[in-house]
Amino acid sequence: MPADVSMDKIVSLCKRRGFVFPSSEIYGGLASCWDYGPNGVELKRNVRDAWWKAVVHERADVIGLDTSIMMHPRVWEASGHVDGFADPMVDCKSCRLRWRADELKTQVCPNCGGALTEPRMFNLMFKTFMGPVEEEASTVYLRPETAQGIFVNFENVMTTSRKKLPFGIAQIGKSFRNEITTGNFIFRTREFEQLELEYFVKPGTDDEWFDYWVKERFDWYVTLGIRKENLRLREHEKGELAHYARACCDIDYLFPMGWSELEGIANRGDFDLTQHAKASGREFLYFDAEANEKYVPYVIEPSAGVDRSVLAFLIDAYDEEDVGGEKRTVVHLHPALAPIKVAVLPLSRNEKLTPLAKTVYRQLCSSFVTDYDDSQSIGRRYRRQDEIGTPFCVTVDFESLEDKQVTIRDRDSLAQIRVPVEELSTILAAKLRGEAFDASSLWATREK
Repeated sequence: MPADVSMDKIVSLCKRRGFVFPSSEIYGGLASCWDYGPNGVELKRNVRDAWWKAVVHERADVIGLDTSIMMHPRVWEASGHVDGFADPMVDCKSCRLRWRADELKTQVCPNCGGALTEPRMFNLMFKTFMGPVEEEASTVYLRPETAQGIFVNFENVMTTSRKKLPFGIAQIGKSFRNEITTGNFIFRTREFEQLELEYFVKPGTDDEWFDYWVKERFDWYVTLGIRKENLRLREHEKGELAHYARACCDIDYLFPMGWSELEGIANRGDFDLTQHAKASGREFLYFDAEANEKYVPYVIEPSAGVDRSVLAFLIDAYDEEDVGGEKRTVVHLHPALAPIKVAVLPLSRNEKLTPLAKTVYRQLCSSFVTDYDDSQSIGRRYRRQDEIGTPFCVTVDFESLEDKQVTIRDRDSLAQIRVPVEELSTILAAKLRGEAFDASSLWATREK
């Protein structure tokens, strides 16, 4: 990313190009709540799909699950969330702003310098009631993580899938945390979506699998376009480990506000299955036929946020460059993540061009997410697609009516080739897969 990229530039791009809008904006918005626009919802879906493809579909040892957001309250008692899922909170006595005590670097209010109250613990779970009567017996919680839904279904999945260790259960879903402080756009919000994998292994092999998943998850971001120099691994020291964790390593990204966690990989040991076994009276034992023994599996947990991933991919892809004396803002998203793969752009709205342009659009939209744009000049439309991150634009001009060929423009190189309409889908599919072909015979010009 450029050295001068700021969160303000990313927020402006997201609003301008339909990635992310403030939630309930016509009523002044709601703190830390965001709506994904037409391009944002496609980008977010592509991030989820890329994760699911890598973690589930391309592996024989991982299967998926989709569990309920509201669960029996005893789930959260057994997991320790009811008693222990809390942050220390302080209030400023002057300006009344609220802060997390463990994140403050001063003993006074960062906003006004006023005196702070004594820290008090604040539980982060959202509480609600199930049924018509609001009473303690009907209390339920919006889940603060997706992991517990996997753990309480361990026996069901193991029985029905007949998987042998090591194997994993993956889930993508919404979680809710009543954070004391939020901010940095979609980096920290109270409603967020998780990409979570619980990978069950034989005790004694957990260190090996922990190292494996740290590398696997780091490489996933690099494969999808994030530069290595903007990523780092940070192992947790003993004093900062969660009470259940035997080890933990964060994948940090260099956001505009500094290095911050993008994903965490934890060795949770057998804590969760043991806790639920005690609380439910069920045995979460795995019978190892080869060793002829039973044991409670250990768990390796890679856990990432969809929203943070979307933000990191956008920031890392953002670029500003000079083209012909004009500034071009371009988002170099990996083709797998780009919300629109191809844009069909008739040279103008001339009625002679429209039928062929519409035919080309219909030909492509069954294979790729395709946009049709005939509003404003062709140059403005190119720049619009650059900011969206569209890898290829297809231009239909007056020559196309004669030679039945169209021009493909490459987002990153600005090179252009002329290809027959009948070969267009095949060539675009190859380019989106990253396959190379003879540029000397096809690439004809570069945008000025």
